[in-house]
Amino acid sequence: MAGLAISLPATTQPTLGQRLGMGDVHRLLERTARLRRLDDLLGGADTYRLYLNELTTTTELVRGAVCLPGVRKACTAVIAEQAQMVGWAAFDAGMHQEAKQHYEDSLAAAKEAKHAMLAGNALAFDAYLQVSVAKPDVSTAVASYATAAKQATPRVRALLLERMAWTHAVAGDAQATERALTEAAEVVRQAGDRPEPDWVFWVDEDEIRIMAGRCWTQLKRPLRAVPILEDVLGRYGDTHARDKAIYLTSLAHAYLDAGEIEQSAAVTERAASLANGIGSVRPAEKIGKVVQRLKPHGTLPAVANAIEAASLLASA
Repeated sequence: MAGLAISLPATTQPTLGQRLGMGDVHRLLERTARLRRLDDLLGGADTYRLYLNELTTTTELVRGAVCLPGVRKACTAVIAEQAQMVGWAAFDAGMHQEAKQHYEDSLAAAKEAKHAMLAGNALAFDAYLQVSVAKPDVSTAVASYATAAKQATPRVRALLLERMAWTHAVAGDAQATERALTEAAEVVRQAGDRPEPDWVFWVDEDEIRIMAGRCWTQLKRPLRAVPILEDVLGRYGDTHARDKAIYLTSLAHAYLDAGEIEQSAAVTERAASLANGIGSVRPAEKIGKVVQRLKPHGTLPAVANAIEAASLLASA
């Protein structure tokens, strides 16, 4: 991790009274974008401290700077963006209380900067966290989209809609889930009249389709989930090891719901292989849930192999 950090240009060290302009804002955004790409390769356990240090440095830099109101507003938006990145890393590492605090800090900064898209995304992150560690918070998920919708670019709208769909799915509301997924699939194809923010660089039609497959799995609709997940994951690169492992567990659950035990086991074994060595608690947690459903079929060789692969992952 140290080597990865060193390879990036250094953030300007905070100096009391330092003057900042829009050029400095652009440099902060460029660095944030570079750091964000690490999440595609590493887990939150590997990135959290690096992201937190970056947020701390940026916050101190802006706090002590002299700048015009417009520049300070833009800098505050960068802080909101970085706080979301830190919160996500904390969530991925299983640090849920820290994640929630970072999302709350991000929301406060986004509101101060009057940045509706970042405010909406902070709420969406919080709703996604609640789904994972508590219970579906539909009101926050709906508020995330309502907060940002009027100012949001197409990909931002698509992202907030798919995350809202996930909350609806976990809450068991199939109609609300389908409405959100349908709208997300429509808007993600739209051309915007403004550049998309870097924090949605990965949002595309396949991302929306993956979420659709996950939602239909959650709603116990394997006939809808399996074709979508098979199609998209068939071309989803193994370099996205953490995310692919997580998405494969949705496919494994859907196979189980359809009575395809051995196919579910094979997919679970593949997910465990991908998750090995990733600094994220989420793949192992999700693989463990599939294994619990597979255990009654443990006499099948494919199931035994999947259970063994998952046990190796847990011990690692």
